[in-house]
Amino acid sequence: MDGIVELQRQLIDYTASLFHEGFLDEQFNQLQQLEDENNPGFVVEVVTLFFEDADRLLNELTKALGQPSVDFKSLDAHVHQLKGSSSSIGAHRIHRVCISFRNSCEEQNVEGCLKNLQQVKHEYSLVKDRLETLFRMEQQILNAGGSVRR
Repeated sequence: MDGIVELQRQLIDYTASLFHEGFLDEQFNQLQQLEDENNPGFVVEVVTLFFEDADRLLNELTKALGQPSVDFKSLDAHVHQLKGSSSSIGAHRIHRVCISFRNSCEEQNVEGCLKNLQQVKHEYSLVKDRLETLFRMEQQILNAGGSVRR
């Protein structure tokens, strides 16, 4: 039983670090509160959908910025969608970069857009890695017979 308690403590510390480092915001807590015994995999399911959507949007953004003539209106629509979906799961740092990205779209600044795309890809990679680690920690606790408190 001590092992489970230690794993739970590590999970709490790790989760706190995600908030402290700005990867997540209060919206992630609200998402977790929607999970209950009737829908135990809710957060993982929603975040997995976000990952799929973000992968698609990042590919679209990369393609759009690789065109000889950039369609800034279309580009902005994709960034707006990514901004909204990142906000809905509490991915704060991605959301923040998307705001800057949209400003570059509005200014029709290709260099700014390219810089923001690289930053969004970087932040996305970091948050995806962190959340996958979080979910593995939770699963490890559940597999050991423990519970994950929300």
